[in-house]
Amino acid sequence: MTLVSQQQLSPGAETIVDERTEFRLDEGDHERFSHYVPKEKLTEAMVMGTPVVALCGKVWVPSRDPQRFPVCPECKEIWEGLKKGKDDDE
Repeated sequence: MTLVSQQQLSPGAETIVDERTEFRLDEGDHERFSHYVPKEKLTEAMVMGTPVVALCGKVWVPSRDPQRFPVCPECKEIWEGLKKGKDDDE
């Protein structure tokens, strides 16, 4: 005979699920390239210290002057593709 204990929540109690987004910050590339991100997101990230996601998918917390670095080739290719799509609509 096996005894199985069963827990019951008290009346009014509830289970709390802790849902957090985990940001993976890659070291290296963000120090070598400037990436394309929406301007409003960049401003917020610089002030609040929150991570941003570039067009190429890179996640990092911006802290340096982007004009000191070359543009990320992948971001540039995506951006130019987006611009061409807009031109086709006209």
